Amino acid sequence: MSFAVTILGCASAKPTPSRHPSGQAVNIHEQHYLVDAGEGVQQQLIRCGINPLKIRAVFISHLHGDHVFGLFPLISTLGLYGRRTPLDVYAPAPFGEMLETHLRFFDAELPYEVVWHEVRTTKHALLFENRTVEVWSIPLRHRVPCAGFLFREKEPPLNVDKFKIVKYGLSIAQITAAKRGEEIVTETGEVIPNGELTYRPYRARSYAYLSDTNFSARAAGLCAGVDLMYHEATYAAAEQRSARDRGHSTTVDAAKAALKAGARRLVIGHYSSRYKDEGVLVEEARALFPETWPATEGVTYTIEKEP
Repeated sequence: MSFAVTILGCASAKPTPSRHPSGQAVNIHEQHYLVDAGEGVQQQLIRCGINPLKIRAVFISHLHGDHVFGLFPLISTLGLYGRRTPLDVYAPAPFGEMLETHLRFFDAELPYEVVWHEVRTTKHALLFENRTVEVWSIPLRHRVPCAGFLFREKEPPLNVDKFKIVKYGLSIAQITAAKRGEEIVTETGEVIPNGELTYRPYRARSYAYLSDTNFSARAAGLCAGVDLMYHEATYAAAEQRSARDRGHSTTVDAAKAALKAGARRLVIGHYSSRYKDEGVLVEEARALFPETWPATEGVTYTIEKEP
């Protein structure tokens, strides 16, 4: 069962010849979600081998252009591709006004529905849920209302130990009951606790996307124990004042957030165009949080299954 994050864009407000604005594709059990949609995101999806028609939902952190300008042409193109199922978009207000204007001028006869769900950026709330995953909002501290997103895989179903099946001579009905979490009563009246028979095949995994923000201990705390954290690191540590004034983070801020969360791995991105080589930023963050990696376009970070 896959759980992976593909970097589509890693630049900040000014795109460069080698970097597009923010965008990521999250793949959980072959269900694809788009997180932020900077300019050129549909081309980036195609370059990375991700069929845009597979996008189940879109999550927009805030309404600055470098995080949303690419969504509107994608909406149009999905109509040309023949999409018929609704597209759910989770974004702060007033996204609905932007969407209404786009549809009126460019996609009045769109063959599918775009459904906007308002993200209240001051609330930590469950936004989306299905049998596989939950997506929660994470309040962030930017110059405009902004939220990050926490993707939490649901616990996998229980497996029954095949040796215990033989040992206790379990029937099909008893195996099914054990998988539901029930204890089993044998023909002799022996009660077998469910924990004696079953196990989780792997630990549920998680991914946190912390977009444009000053350092926030609260946001980091809401991501406690996360397997993979993306945190913007627009500036080097020496630019702390610029970062604070503009609602952004430095490399040290990102590393502090990962430490606060107890994250296993950190990916930094949203690089200012002044940095031609992000390696300098990565090394700064690694000095505080060694498991730091760069957001590099086309690179996929996989969260492996663990017992």
